Amino acid sequence: MRNPFLISLLDLPRQEGASMPWDAQLPAPRDFGVELIGVPEGDPLDIHLTLQSVSEGVWLSGTVHATAHGECARCLQDLEEDITETIGELVLYPERRKALEDQGDDEAHELPVIQNEHIDIEPIVRDAVVAHLPFRPLCRPDCPGLCPECGERWEDLPEDHHHDHTNPSFDALADLEAALRAAGDDK
Repeated sequence: MRNPFLISLLDLPRQEGASMPWDAQLPAPRDFGVELIGVPEGDPLDIHLTLQSVSEGVWLSGTVHATAHGECARCLQDLEEDITETIGELVLYPERRKALEDQGDDEAHELPVIQNEHIDIEPIVRDAVVAHLPFRPLCRPDCPGLCPECGERWEDLPEDHHHDHTNPSFDALADLEAALRAAGDDK
């Protein structure tokens, strides 16, 4: 099966300034998010890019739009968030990346590179979207969360909701009192 995130550069001249649009709706890959929120696998990613030839490679610019699903970190309510992120990434020609490595650039091997006249945009799109997802998504900034005693959402509870708290260290004394009263009743 062909990788839908591969863009062919056969129609893009290597002449600096040459450009071409690229638009697609692709299915989100697996694990496209963080622990509490993400784009479910298979949900659409709307990607609109312009590819422009530059001396070092191809400059990608554009946007990706998706809908993330998750749950509030405080009250665990389901939430949905529309996301639009910008993309701006230089993808290097292999010989340009090699030149950077030869010049001692320790991070050059991490830069994206054109392979066989194709660009794999999945890691670029993933970085654009996932890096901007909140690690602790909230249904709203002032979400009160859950009652620590019963685990119900504070939003669903009456204003006078409370729990009677007894100190468990006095349970032994209560048992002793009950035993003494029972012994006193036997006399």
